Amino acid sequence: MTVAPRDEWRRPAPTARQRRHDLWIGLGMSALALVSLTLARSTGAFLLGPPPSGAEQLFWAVAVTLPLIWRRRWPVAILLIVSMAFIAAQARSAPETQCSAWALFCALYTVGAWGQDRRRARRARIGVIATMFTWLGIYYATMIDHIPPGTFDDAVGPVPPVLAAIVTGALLNVLVFGFAWFFGETAWVAACREHELRTQAEDLRRSQTESRERAVLGERVRIARELHDVVAHHVSVMGVQASACRRVFDRDPGKARTALTAIEQSARTAVDELRRMLGVLRTTGTVGAGPPAGGGVDRIGELVERARAAGLTATLGVYGDPVALPESVSQAVYRVTQEAVTNTLKHAGADLLDVRVRYLAREVEVDVTDNGRAGGRVAAVGLGLIGMRERVAAHDGDLEAGPRAGGGWRVRARFPLATADPPGDARREPHHRREPHDQRDPRHEPEPRHERQPAVDAKLPA
Repeated sequence: MTVAPRDEWRRPAPTARQRRHDLWIGLGMSALALVSLTLARSTGAFLLGPPPSGAEQLFWAVAVTLPLIWRRRWPVAILLIVSMAFIAAQARSAPETQCSAWALFCALYTVGAWGQDRRRARRARIGVIATMFTWLGIYYATMIDHIPPGTFDDAVGPVPPVLAAIVTGALLNVLVFGFAWFFGETAWVAACREHELRTQAEDLRRSQTESRERAVLGERVRIARELHDVVAHHVSVMGVQASACRRVFDRDPGKARTALTAIEQSARTAVDELRRMLGVLRTTGTVGAGPPAGGGVDRIGELVERARAAGLTATLGVYGDPVALPESVSQAVYRVTQEAVTNTLKHAGADLLDVRVRYLAREVEVDVTDNGRAGGRVAAVGLGLIGMRERVAAHDGDLEAGPRAGGGWRVRARFPLATADPPGDARREPHHRREPHDQRDPRHEPEPRHERQPAVDAKLPA
């Protein structure tokens, strides 16, 4: 992770919206201070002694509260300004004390929540709190001799009245400053944790993106390796056919013509497979070493048998007239089926599996459905889906993978075929007809032309 230690983290400067909020907070506090001053003058509650002139009273009420407009932009400077104005106002016996005390609390909190330099913020808050308690001690020391006689005549507690007043004032200030410190630190820690979470989430997204890219890269390399073997096979066949044609060219023109036809077909197939291989290698570099993975449509029955051995009720149906598939297409159909069956065995919790291979007019389709859990499987098979999509995309096909309307999961892949004459029954299902996802009901499927495995009397829910 790239999260910096908390002592080194610097909270970003306030946004324009936050600065606008501070503007309204400062103006609102100033307005409340003027209201509080008016009420204090109206009641004659001059607790700090004879007040100064009215203009000076207005000045001190605004001087303590208005700087909050810039509290998050320059928190330490505003704390120093507010605290000095607060002490000066009390020294001049300004009658407004309520909003001034809250302004000091707000400035102290802001330094804890928004101070960029944490060491400087701590020192500033400690210095201001120590100064405030020093000022409180000076105030009590100078005012104790000016207490009017009879002030404590009604006192009945065990603690001396002067001492009780001093302790009460000290405890009140401890609570005010303690809460300002606590809430400021809490706000800063919360912002730091939010930053850490955002950073970790970004690292996680980046890691997931890299994992997906590595999965795509690996799958493309495997596909290209398989296509490389297909091309090499066809080139080898072309060489054998060319040699046979050369030997019988003069003696048997019919056999030579047949060999040339085979060479032509192999050349076209090889060029098509080479185009696909270059397409998947466009962003992968060179093909890595490793054994090629074999398998074609003829081995799908082994996958179904493996599912049966694992305890699933599995069926395999082949619909339409099977045609000879290009080797790369046959491998792709097998790999998509293999991945879908593997996901069913590992993640679905299913007990029914249905695999169908359909030979349509100009494409071949494989359809794998189960009755397992659909929710929560996307994360588990995400990289497998990437591999399926890469294989299908390499052959310009279509892939559908997702939950079924009646429960379970479906994977359906279509691969176009370059055939001019479609199989007999496949003409009934034209190439351009696309059924909506999960709308085809397996119970309404025509009977398969053959089963590669023994039929099992089990049907999936629609």
